[in-house]
Amino acid sequence: MTQPLLAEQLPYHRLARLARLAPRYRWWRPLLGTVVVAVAYMITLIVLMIVVAALGAGMGYAEDADGWPEFGPVAGTAVDLLTIAAGIPVLLLIVRWIGGRPAGTVSSVTGRLRWRWLALCALTAVPILGLAMGAMFLLPAEPGDPEGQWVGWSAFVRALAMLVVLVPLQAAAEEYVFRGWLTQTAGAFLRSPWIALVPQAVLFAAAHGWGTAWGFVDLVVFGVAAGWLTWRTGGLEASIALHAVNNVLAFGVSAAVVDGLSSDETAADASWQLVVFDVVGIALYTAAVAWWLRRRRLQRTAAAPQPPAFPAAYAGVPMPPQWPGYPAPGASVPTPWPVHPGGHGPYVAPPGAGGPGQGSFVTPPGAGGPGQGSFGAPSAAGGPGQGRSAAAPWPGESGQGAALPPSAPNAGGGEGGGSSARA
Repeated sequence: MTQPLLAEQLPYHRLARLARLAPRYRWWRPLLGTVVVAVAYMITLIVLMIVVAALGAGMGYAEDADGWPEFGPVAGTAVDLLTIAAGIPVLLLIVRWIGGRPAGTVSSVTGRLRWRWLALCALTAVPILGLAMGAMFLLPAEPGDPEGQWVGWSAFVRALAMLVVLVPLQAAAEEYVFRGWLTQTAGAFLRSPWIALVPQAVLFAAAHGWGTAWGFVDLVVFGVAAGWLTWRTGGLEASIALHAVNNVLAFGVSAAVVDGLSSDETAADASWQLVVFDVVGIALYTAAVAWWLRRRRLQRTAAAPQPPAFPAAYAGVPMPPQWPGYPAPGASVPTPWPVHPGGHGPYVAPPGAGGPGQGSFVTPPGAGGPGQGSFGAPSAAGGPGQGRSAAAPWPGESGQGAALPPSAPNAGGGEGGGSSARA
């Protein structure tokens, strides 16, 4: 009997291969998609900048030396976050158009964001990263650093409300690009998750600019940890939670002081002392998510589509007809044996049991005795466990494919005729 094809289970970093059976799919499509994503995002960014500049001029904002409206620290930060978040719809469209697969496959192996899992990861990240961030304030101030002035509760609450809304979108956009698209592009060619995770981590660090060697290492560690969480959990939820909570805390600290949001410093400019605390927080969060995974059933792979049963070379070849006497698919099948000879429920008549000359007869399992479970004819003397070959006919059968009586085998017969059906 032909064994059914088992669907290949693809981990997250291999999901670009879901489209490998698409009519127009080629191996270079993930690479082409990367170029298209970059170009499309740059075009989107230029359009947004033109719109924002026009709005600033229309609302009477002063312009800086570059001709860009001076919206102020809070509004200017909001514009920066929105321009990064605009990458999400651009990327999802490219996944669908160039990638030839559902856009949700970038979110997770389930084809969507798992919101409950995302919320659990965020709640896990808040206390861990909050403690790590608080420990950084215990470090002595570096010489030459100006004292920060408190902005006041009114300004701080307004800035914090904006950050809570927009920072998760900015963090998610970066995760969709680096841990999502770039990881899956590498995974289309590389089976090992570790090799697929390294390029995106290096590109993630390079995208933040060059500040200090320690800051670059910190960003690479962050990228590798977020990439491992994505692969291990089968989706972007854990990495989005880590990135969003980390950025909300970092931006929140900056928003607490006057002109803190106007600073050009990023994580790439971190000192080695700050990097130590940051790496400890990342490691503790990663360990906490791994602990949750041991206690929750989470889907980590997606089933790849299977090729057709017959290759294209056999297209147009007529299929063999149905077995003589065997009903078409979906039709009711006569069951001359109301109960399986071994007592395990209804037994379906095999092909050829309907009349003479209808083909070979295959005896049901366990016909030699109760509960045997082997394929073959009844035992020669009716004793259990003999397991003779299929040449011996059933009691009352001529051996030439004659019809069987509609009752159970050996109904009312003795031991020599085989076991009777049991309820």
